Amino acid sequence: MATDSATLAPAEPRVRRPRALTPRRGPIARTVGLDAPFFADKNRAFWMLQSAGWTGYFVLRTLSGIANAVPAMFVVHTLLLTATGYSLTLLLGSLYRRLIVMRALYTVILSLAAVVVASAAFSIIETWSHATFVKPGASPVGVQWFGAILLNFALLAAWSALYYGINYYLLLEEEIDQRARLESQASIAQLAMLRYQLNPHFLFNTLNSISTLVLLKQTERANAMLARLSSFLRYTLANEPTAQVTLAQEVETLKLYLEIEKMRFEDRLRPHFRIEAQTIGARLPSLLLQPLIENAIKYAVTPSETGADIWITAIPHGDYVRIEVADNGAGGQDALVATQSTGVGLANTRDRLAQAYGERHRFATGKNEHGGFSVTVEIPLDARPLTG
Repeated sequence: MATDSATLAPAEPRVRRPRALTPRRGPIARTVGLDAPFFADKNRAFWMLQSAGWTGYFVLRTLSGIANAVPAMFVVHTLLLTATGYSLTLLLGSLYRRLIVMRALYTVILSLAAVVVASAAFSIIETWSHATFVKPGASPVGVQWFGAILLNFALLAAWSALYYGINYYLLLEEEIDQRARLESQASIAQLAMLRYQLNPHFLFNTLNSISTLVLLKQTERANAMLARLSSFLRYTLANEPTAQVTLAQEVETLKLYLEIEKMRFEDRLRPHFRIEAQTIGARLPSLLLQPLIENAIKYAVTPSETGADIWITAIPHGDYVRIEVADNGAGGQDALVATQSTGVGLANTRDRLAQAYGERHRFATGKNEHGGFSVTVEIPLDARPLTG
């Protein structure tokens, strides 16, 4: 069912509700399961992982010793090795915090050297502990003190790789989040710029008409025009540049705009609305259609002594809303060339659609059956714009 001017709800500024304070979750974290709450406190996460890892080392080595029927003192030996590994990795972690900010080549070389030194120290302590608690009386000499260095090197190298892997992952997440914030801010700034690019000639012409009416002492018409202008500006200033409104609100704003213009052009401006009821809830950036109406007035109504008709229609088209702004002006093709080459009306609308919907929209221009110029826009019926 089509609806006309007085049946739509009045336009109201959209109130932006505060978002819940939930932890931000990065794209990589959502993919691999390492999510923000655990790493929100890096210090706590380090100690938890450190303690869990070396506890697992102690348990596994103890179970291995029990399975091989080693003496009971092997538990003391394993406990000492666990404490040694725990302490050495704390020292390595303290060193890596300084190395991670250096150039990659220096980080690799110095980290590798640190792992070799730590592995040698670990091997000496393990050899002494084994000779003291597991096989008392054994006397290792020479290279025997480094008998466990390969195993210890593999263990500490794995710990180092995990340390760097997690920290580089966190740095990458921060970079991705920062880039996403910058892209969002850039998109918002672009939308704001496009909103503020709306043709100021409307305001100039309206104020000039009000001034003329005052000089002609037509105070009632001047007051009415000023009141309508005040309402229109109040709406545009109350809404944020990136605000989204329903099609019903957008249409009511267009009618307010057309009422102002109709006081200038009188019977030369003949607007017609056909807004299907199924489409009035679709959301779109505020004042998206105003440049199209202004374009039609500029190229169809203004040049003609008899004026022109302007049709604004919105009908459902599958999962989309098809919105058309058409006129029967004599210079339809000339208007098309002029607006595409020099004007900002069509370019503004096209850019705002791209910013708001990405690839999920259609924008087309051309002649219509009335012999004038028409602009057709298709936007998703249920989906909200990407921004906002």
